Amino acid sequence: MTPIVSIVGRSDSGKTTLMEKIIPELGKRGYKVATVKHDVHGFDIDKEGKDSWRHKQAGAHTTVISSPKKMAMVRDVDGDLPLRELRERFIRDVDMIISEGYKNDRHPKIEVYRKDAQGELLCSKKDMLIALASDTDFDTGVPCMHIDDVEGIVDIIEDRFLKKQRKPSISLRVNSKNVPLNPFIKDMMARSITGMVSALKGCEDPKEVEVRISP
Repeated sequence: MTPIVSIVGRSDSGKTTLMEKIIPELGKRGYKVATVKHDVHGFDIDKEGKDSWRHKQAGAHTTVISSPKKMAMVRDVDGDLPLRELRERFIRDVDMIISEGYKNDRHPKIEVYRKDAQGELLCSKKDMLIALASDTDFDTGVPCMHIDDVEGIVDIIEDRFLKKQRKPSISLRVNSKNVPLNPFIKDMMARSITGMVSALKGCEDPKEVEVRISP
């Protein structure tokens, strides 16, 4: 199941700015990320007068805009959908979902807090808080990372939610030519090779394996 982590905090605490740094860092480490923005005030992504806007105004329950490089969907809902339902119904083929907001949803959270903010922290460990990103120190029983320590924050996310599910990358060259492999063959070859190698003395935890076969 695709893991979800919510970035929470008070208004103007820097949630979006932190997400803008977390997303490329996860991408640099080889992960595909989906994001969800929670807007309690409602929103409208259609521009008045555009075809898709006219479709919705005419009474369409769901409108899909599709192009060769991206697609978008506007759909009527009966209420505020929880993250779990959004994941199960609409989000596919990613390693991680990062949401902005959803402080009351039952998913792991990282709270952004600045020392010039008014009020107490929004979350604690009982609210599934896993870390704080702040410019001041806290002792709450969870790691408190500096708000600019993006690599450290992503380390926490990766260690807790991603390393176990990450599949090894594998490529095959035969006679100096790359041979395309489908996901099933890739997984089978990676498991077989790493399994055999890990049985060898001194190779119990292989991180990278290179095999060359010459006639």
